[in-house]
Amino acid sequence: MSIKSPGKSFREAVNSNNPLAVLGVINAYSALQATKLGAKAIYLSGSGVASASYGLPDLGIVGLEDVLIDVRRITSRVDTPLLVDVDTGFGGAFNIARTIKELIKAEAAACHIEDQVAQKRCGHRPNKELVSISEMTDRLKAALDARTDENFVIMARTDAHAMEGQQKALERALAYEAAGADMIFAEAVHTLEEYKEYTKALKVPVLANITEFGKTPYFTQSELASVGIKLVLYPLSANRAMNKAAVEVFNSIIKNGHQKDVLDIMQTREELYQMLDYYEFENKLDQLFAKDKK
Repeated sequence: MSIKSPGKSFREAVNSNNPLAVLGVINAYSALQATKLGAKAIYLSGSGVASASYGLPDLGIVGLEDVLIDVRRITSRVDTPLLVDVDTGFGGAFNIARTIKELIKAEAAACHIEDQVAQKRCGHRPNKELVSISEMTDRLKAALDARTDENFVIMARTDAHAMEGQQKALERALAYEAAGADMIFAEAVHTLEEYKEYTKALKVPVLANITEFGKTPYFTQSELASVGIKLVLYPLSANRAMNKAAVEVFNSIIKNGHQKDVLDIMQTREELYQMLDYYEFENKLDQLFAKDKK
């Protein structure tokens, strides 16, 4: 267990970085890599859990326990505050309450819950459907009421921009802020001016999702900071690179009968050992089980 509340660490990171870069990780090892390279906050994507852990699309197929497995693995290895994607909360009010309580037990720092219907879609795909503002605020009320750590961050994500337009999305964001959301996740926004409209209207921090190959351009952190964005999310950047590298390696082995042509895109054994602190673990074994030399 961390001495400091993970939620408090996340809030401090938001306050002390302008903006805070939140790096997507798909497992404990990538979380360790991000942490050792200096990440101040990390993220577990629902899409990442579905695709990397289960080989499934991001269509609301995985459940709470599927996500918790990966959360626990990550938080058992690093203390970097973890933001978790919980889709629509995994059910009704009592399910949402359980989601929040279990995330806090698992040492997550924050989560975001969205305003799509339960049969959700990826935020950058067409034909999304939204619940009413009142239903989403009910979700938030259930989540907020379930907090066993007041510092745990509950972020409201709105997918309304793509379906209802900017003004309706702003109305929703304001309603979610009024309901008690600690932060707002504005999904699939197209321009810096639109982000600025969010940050001018809201008092709570706003997150920009800079995912690849989606609806939002690749705005830089300095550009986003200039319009008041406080968090910049890169949900699956490293995972996409890992997936592409794996395909290249598999293809090379299948085609050529060896892996010699793709060694340059692999992490070496020594690099792996250094990242894992392998030698420290090995030395501990030697200390614990050294033979008496007297």
